[in-house]
Amino acid sequence: MNDDQLLRYSRHIMLDEIGIEGQERILAAHVLIIGAGGLGSPAALYLGSAGIGRMTLVDDDTVDLTNLQRQIAHTTARVGAPKVESIREAVHAINPGVQIHCLQERASVELLDRLVPQASVVLDCTDNYQTRQRINAACVRHGVALIEGAAIRLDGQLMVIDPRLPDSPCYACIFPPEAEFEEVQCSTMGVFAPLVGLIGTQQAAEALKLIVGFGQSSVGRLHMLDARCMEWSTMHTARNSDCPVCHNRQTAYIK
Repeated sequence: MNDDQLLRYSRHIMLDEIGIEGQERILAAHVLIIGAGGLGSPAALYLGSAGIGRMTLVDDDTVDLTNLQRQIAHTTARVGAPKVESIREAVHAINPGVQIHCLQERASVELLDRLVPQASVVLDCTDNYQTRQRINAACVRHGVALIEGAAIRLDGQLMVIDPRLPDSPCYACIFPPEAEFEEVQCSTMGVFAPLVGLIGTQQAAEALKLIVGFGQSSVGRLHMLDARCMEWSTMHTARNSDCPVCHNRQTAYIK
């Protein structure tokens, strides 16, 4: 690290859990963030400010006026701009040292198979059930840790999946790919603005913990936040022996 980096990240370096060695791991890490909206905005801002060396952003959408109530990386001046480019501008305003690669496209199986193996950790910041299954399958297939986040109305969820650990359940162990869930999106159901910030920053925190290697792992636990009373509840989860995704981790394939 140079003198500027030592000063910029001094508050991390002071922490026994991080120190210089941990901050160097952060600087060397590559984070893949899929979804540049309510969850992706705070996650990218905090990871960028923390010094993540490389960040890849994937989202095919553009900034809309209705996004600005909660998607804090975007601005009124950038309405109509690609969300990935808007987040890049926001992160670089805080930390120009982060290398950011933007892809304005959907997270297809082919794209995930190209990007996931390059990442230190993947953050799923999407709001589509099938896309979540696709991302989970790719992370299981390539053995890359995944931080799942979700928020709708006043309810949030957080789940850490680490296929490198033999006992780690995957997303499909809890939410079967073949199950038929009614898609609920904030465009029709609404969402409490600070809720996406709470979940997105938690995703960033879990990613940094994995990269540095400190703290208690959240693998095997589904965390649920009720913003009506600001209470977290936790459901302990286990691998499903009949899970079609992690039963055979080398061939997990969800279209």
